[in-house]
Amino acid sequence: MSSGQVRPVRLGRRSIAALALVSAVGVVAFGWPLLAGADSGLSAHAKDAPWLFAALLPLLLGVVVATIADVGLDAKAIAMLGVLAAAGAALRPLGAGTAGIEPMFFLMVLSGRVLGPGFGFVLGAVSMFASALLTGGVGPWMPFQMLAMGWVCMGAGLLPGPDTLRGRGELYVLGAYGAVSSVLYGTVMNLQGWPYIGGLATGVSFVPGDPVGENLARFVAYCLATSLGWDLPRAVVTVVLSVTLGPAVLKALRRATRRAAFETPVTFEPSQR
Repeated sequence: MSSGQVRPVRLGRRSIAALALVSAVGVVAFGWPLLAGADSGLSAHAKDAPWLFAALLPLLLGVVVATIADVGLDAKAIAMLGVLAAAGAALRPLGAGTAGIEPMFFLMVLSGRVLGPGFGFVLGAVSMFASALLTGGVGPWMPFQMLAMGWVCMGAGLLPGPDTLRGRGELYVLGAYGAVSSVLYGTVMNLQGWPYIGGLATGVSFVPGDPVGENLARFVAYCLATSLGWDLPRAVVTVVLSVTLGPAVLKALRRATRRAAFETPVTFEPSQR
């Protein structure tokens, strides 16, 4: 590996176990209403957000601690996490509420690519938490947003060729991933909010107790009818920003990571007298 290349923060056994645990909790949190009984009614997700948030914070801390134990991250890594999370939180209000235009997605994707899946997951979750505090968007959806954005960043860190793929090829991969993940983010977040409309007499509403296949068919129709007009502009903006600003942002992130030397062991030389 040339000196100009930077490896993402690698995943060790502890990090993999922590990420698997928090992801499993997230899958259960998003999907359990599909298996709920007919008596769950409109409250399928109404009371689980505080419990999810209470579980998510120690799990995020567990990912950080596991990564530190695996690769020895130090204060420089934590400082970079804070800076990138603040930048992502600041970018989100620039487009939030305007046809799905959310410029923070491209920064999260590029950061996850350079810094790796473990670091990326924590960055995505912390960025959404910070942006919620900044914009006043605190509500039952917030812990679900933290999980979904964490998955977006983690997926970017798992893309192929982290040590070798550079140039236009890397930009195309990141652009394609950014487009897909932007749509999937909206789809996953729909799964959080969709059970709230359960019981309405429409062809796209959630029906507690119905077979999973029938509810999923309604869910697909719901996504096509309601959120695709937001998800596609988000995907387009992410692709355009990733391709146009990607080279400069990737270069800056890799230079900062190289200078931070996250995985370089600390050594002490004897003093010269």
